[in-house]
Order: sequence, then structure tokens, then C-alpha cells
Amino acid sequence: MSSPPTHRNAAGEPPALLSDTAVLERLADELTSRYIGVFSAETVHRYVFESYTALRRTAKVRAHLVSLTGRFAADRLTALAQAQGAIMKTVPEVLFVCVHNAGRSQMAAALLHHHAHGTVNVRSAGSAPADTINPAVGEVMNEIGLDLSQEFPKPLTDDVVRAADVVITMGCGDACPVHPGKRYLDWDLTDPAGKTAAEIRPIRDEIDRRVRELITELTAHPAQS
Repeated sequence: MSSPPTHRNAAGEPPALLSDTAVLERLADELTSRYIGVFSAETVHRYVFESYTALRRTAKVRAHLVSLTGRFAADRLTALAQAQGAIMKTVPEVLFVCVHNAGRSQMAAALLHHHAHGTVNVRSAGSAPADTINPAVGEVMNEIGLDLSQEFPKPLTDDVVRAADVVITMGCGDACPVHPGKRYLDWDLTDPAGKTAAEIRPIRDEIDRRVRELITELTAHPAQS
């Protein structure tokens, strides 16, 4: 059986299945309108197709790939605009990074978002993202009322690092880009991969403790725009 036809970008890569290309083009047009005066149409289109390509390498759920691309591309464009000063930051930006973005960083991002009540903005990413979020991680987060079913592992990109005020690594080591002016922390936490829900609960609770401390610190000393 022959491979599905693809749409090639300017770099000669085949990022999009032909069946997705028209939808991606419409998505890029919508985002161009959202970021009018901030980014050119060419930049937005490039980000959309690059984001699709990056997610297609890892995401198992092909049925939702285009919609996930929209969320991923929009978040990357917002991060880029923040890093360039085109969009003003109103709250501190925190980025959690682990290897697979399927466990520790997802729990940390969900807990920070929950406890901060809008006083901190949070992103997460993985240096080698997994196909899906660890089901046992989803289970222990559901136990405390936090639903990860709409979240997905995202590749680590330079734009989200540049936008962050605080970058917290959880096992990615030197894979995380280093930029001047950022605060880097490393939380030495056990990887929940391959562990049961019972084994993950203490990891979740330790992340929760650290997240609460971080919120107290960040809201006492907010980032300067």
C-alpha cells in the first residue's frame, strides 16, 4: 500500500497529510487574524505546519491531531510574542519540563494552574514527548479533582523557554535551552513512568507541596514586564 499524500513546506519536509492540509490552512488563516499586527501570515503559517509536524511525530490520537495543532501553535505564537515584547505579560510565566511531558510536568502544570487562580501562567513540555499522558498519572490527578484528559504531551520549543520567567526541569537535564535572564530550578522527583497509582500519589503530593511554595514566592515577587 502506498503512503498517504502529503503537503510539503518551504523546507521540503512533508508535514501534513493531504487530507489535513486544507484544515491546517484555514487554521493558519484564523490565527493570522488573531495575531494581526504581531506576526506576518507567513510566520503564522510556518508555525502551524511546524507544530503539526512536531505533534505528528509523537501523538497517537490522529483523530484530534489538527485540533491539538491549533492549541499548540497558538500557545507557541503567544509565547513568541511575549518573548519579543509584542504581548505584555501581566503575571509570571512558569514552564515545567520533564523528559516525556506525560507525568511530572503535567501534574505540576495542572496543580499550579489550579492553585494560582490566574496569578501565574503555566506551560509544560517534554524534551522527548511521549504519545500520551501516563494513565496512572491521570488517575491520581482525577482523585483530587483535576482532569488531564484534554491535555497532551508537547515538544519542548525555544519560544516557550524564552517566554518563561521561571523554568523548572524535572529530569530533562541539558536538553533544556538556557537563556540569560531566566530563573532555572531543578526539582529532583521520581519519574512516575511504570509505577502504580499508589506509587505515584506521594510524587503528586510532593509536587503539590513545591507548587504551593512556588506560588507564594512568585505572587510575593511578581515578574516585571
